[in-house]
Amino acid sequence: MEATMAAGPATTATNTVTSSDGILIGDKVYSEVFLTIDNSLIPEEKLSPTPSMLDGLDLHTETDLRILGCELIQSAGILLRLPQVAMATGQVLFHRFFYSKSFVKHSFEIVAMACINLASKIEEAPRRIRDVINVFHHLRQIRGKRSSSPLILDQNYINTKNQVIKAERRVLKELGFCVHVKHPHKIIVMYLQVLDCEKNQTLVQTAWVVHDGKCHKEPLNSAPPTT
Repeated sequence: MEATMAAGPATTATNTVTSSDGILIGDKVYSEVFLTIDNSLIPEEKLSPTPSMLDGLDLHTETDLRILGCELIQSAGILLRLPQVAMATGQVLFHRFFYSKSFVKHSFEIVAMACINLASKIEEAPRRIRDVINVFHHLRQIRGKRSSSPLILDQNYINTKNQVIKAERRVLKELGFCVHVKHPHKIIVMYLQVLDCEKNQTLVQTAWVVHDGKCHKEPLNSAPPTT
């Protein structure tokens, strides 16, 4: 998603500026953020080559990193008991960020932690950053097929926490603070019903169904899971 936000020294001493100049904050004039159908999608010139490809990373490896990052966000969200919409938002933020920055220069795992932490706030289901780091620590042990051990709150933990906080700010900056995500899955379910395809379990399982304000990956005719 593209957002235009430029800053420059103010050209007037008063607090009143014209709409074409932008908004005066302190001694600087900031332009407005424009969100239209034209800039809500990533432009084709950013899709290829990506920043990672420009840094020498091949497309296959970048695709694998994107898949792994999204799988980590999904698994972490389940362990954090987040609503499905929060995981999906985190995955969208993850993809958007790496169309602006390179996997070569940024740790995908730190960015994934930052994205799910940010998404939990956006979707009004905030989690403690300590819990996010602890869950990713657990998932790392599973991937490495190591025995589970608790997260030690040492200097490494403090360093990781600071990196996640900085990465979250970096994601916000790169996306121009335009982090609202309109997911299509509810519309997909509606279309399935209109087309009388709701009995096709394969199709239905790919969409989201809302039960009592929560999103679950369940078929239309199933009862919401107990929590």
